[in-house]
Amino acid sequence: MADWIALDRLLITAQPGRDIGVCDGIAVDHVAFRLRVLAWRDAFSTVEGRDWALYFDDTVAFAAALFGAWHAGKRVFLAADNLPATLQALQPQVSGFAGDLSADYQPLQATAAAADDAALLPLDERACELCVFTSGSTGQPSAISKRLDQLAREVDALQAAFGTQLDGAQVHGTVSHQHIYGLLFRVLWPLAAGRAIQPRRFFHEDLVGALAGTDTVLVATPAHLKRLPEQLDWASLHGRLRAVFSSGGPLPEDAARQVRLWLGVAPTEVYGSSETGGIAWRRWDADAPPWRPLPGVQWRIEEDCLAVASPHLETSDWWRTQDRVEALADGRFRLLGRADRIVKIEERRVSLDALERALREDPEVEDVRVLVLQGQREQLAAVVVPADPALARAGDSARRALGQRLGTRLAQGHDAVTRPRRWRLVESLPINAQGKVTQAALVALFQPLMPVPVWDCREEAEATLRMTLDPALRAFQGHFPQAPILPGVAQLDWAVRFGRQAFVLPTGFQRMDAVKFQRVARPGDELTLQLQWDAERGVLTFRYTSVHGVHASGRVVFADAH
Repeated sequence: MADWIALDRLLITAQPGRDIGVCDGIAVDHVAFRLRVLAWRDAFSTVEGRDWALYFDDTVAFAAALFGAWHAGKRVFLAADNLPATLQALQPQVSGFAGDLSADYQPLQATAAAADDAALLPLDERACELCVFTSGSTGQPSAISKRLDQLAREVDALQAAFGTQLDGAQVHGTVSHQHIYGLLFRVLWPLAAGRAIQPRRFFHEDLVGALAGTDTVLVATPAHLKRLPEQLDWASLHGRLRAVFSSGGPLPEDAARQVRLWLGVAPTEVYGSSETGGIAWRRWDADAPPWRPLPGVQWRIEEDCLAVASPHLETSDWWRTQDRVEALADGRFRLLGRADRIVKIEERRVSLDALERALREDPEVEDVRVLVLQGQREQLAAVVVPADPALARAGDSARRALGQRLGTRLAQGHDAVTRPRRWRLVESLPINAQGKVTQAALVALFQPLMPVPVWDCREEAEATLRMTLDPALRAFQGHFPQAPILPGVAQLDWAVRFGRQAFVLPTGFQRMDAVKFQRVARPGDELTLQLQWDAERGVLTFRYTSVHGVHASGRVVFADAH
């Protein structure tokens, strides 16, 4: 490409008229950007220590500080955010901070602008380093070091795969440049390709306005793409949106179809990790397309898992991932899921093992299992055996209070996405006949036991309520997998439980009379339950109906009635 510049030579000679982007509301061309880099180089050259952490809200300001630090011979650590726990964990590993941080961290400031004829030598690609943080296979946060030559080769691969379709387009993103995906797609690749960088992340409410009126590349994640608000004028972007990139986690098929329909362009999904760099890509022109390797990436299967070798890796050795894979005849492949306990929640990698270790260190926890609950949104959940067994039998308020205390303590090092959102307290973890804790048993603890009632009538001897049969109700599990129906025993149980909410029923059960099951009830049905209580005879009469007719009816007789 005519505008292509090797990253190590990006700033050697000023290029008037070449737009970089906007910083602090001011248009920045290549000449102005070079001056900003020189100012940061001079600032970093005056301070001791090799390792410095950066955090900037503005992408162009971040890019200038990053190249300034590299030209001063510094190794850069990317702070994932500027939360106190993140910065405190970084503090022992770095000599100082620069960027949008509290004055408590004494962030370095750029010097006055240098002369525009100041010299910049080519960067040594193997000497320039950057560290990003990832949970890794052990779940312990660790710094992944990336040399500039690795990053530059990955930028070359992205340009070779996609560059032709993006000439002249601006780059907008919903992802942070403080992470490796945003760094590559919103900073390094646009700089090398001569595409203007937009300085801030966009969110749904201002995305359409920001993208309109110019040819655009959107760099996003599945978390944003699967929540596009229907009411926005997406059709106004048709023909101007050159590409939509998605990475950081699997893009759901429904979301890919929606993007294709609303935004008028098939999303391009890129697969990789902080350790491996980019591995492969696929474009959602059709449903569930297979993956094709990026230029320069070799792959093979080792023990059912994908192994890769590429210039994006630290060495020429093969790297085996924990992603199970199926090879296709045309050189492409399909991913079959993770082989370890590292999961992705909202494109954030979370170690279930690490969360469990953190919770077990809490004095109020005896044992714990953390799991992912599937649904419209995946979320983390925890099944906790309290150190005080009485808490497992306590009332709702005491149980909720313990969950809130544990969540608050975890919040010191985990944000809302990466800590459990739902809690269950049990006296012991559920085990099967082999003595193992199964995923199915844990998930069952979070499935509702009963539907949520809508009471139409609650009088002394009569009550009527409506309920919608949620497919997640525990009663449907395993009854039957091919075509779930509501078991009769559940209907009897619910009649008594709702009866106890409506009336003062005796505790003793004697018998059932005239029980009939006339019509099956399925997930999604709305049932009406009519209850009558004869206190003199101790008889609870129930009747389930819906638009389909009568489902069940009968009487329950209690033993200790007067």
